[in-house]
Amino acid sequence: MIKFDQLTVGDIPAIVGLMEEFYAIDGYDIDRNTTNDNFNLFVNNPQLGQAWLIRNGEDILGYMIVSYFFSFEFKGRAGLLDELFVGEKARGMGLGKLAVDFVISYLESKNCKIIFLEVEEHNERAIHLYEKNGFAFHPRKFMRKYIN
Repeated sequence: MIKFDQLTVGDIPAIVGLMEEFYAIDGYDIDRNTTNDNFNLFVNNPQLGQAWLIRNGEDILGYMIVSYFFSFEFKGRAGLLDELFVGEKARGMGLGKLAVDFVISYLESKNCKIIFLEVEEHNERAIHLYEKNGFAFHPRKFMRKYIN
């Protein structure tokens, strides 16, 4: 039976291992120590967001992370589906759809007005999943600047 277990401090090593697998797909760098520190901060401050492990019994199949922010333009609290990862062995089983449905319901319960996410242009399966669930590309481009 598929379940979404809220991340605990004890789950941090498992989720960091999954993140390494996820980041390797697109060649993203990950610093294990910084990521562990960030998860300790995140788990102990639920106002920042929430993370879950996707399980089938005791088997960990993937994870998802949601962060919050506030936007006047978008009428209040907003959710960012920061990461959704399903391990290679569990793909094609409908877990992405279950996870997206779960996140939408969860963010509705937290009074979020909008959900954002980012997706790699080459990840056609994910784009199709998100579009089928009502997501659309925003006409503006996302920009970034690292500080500190």
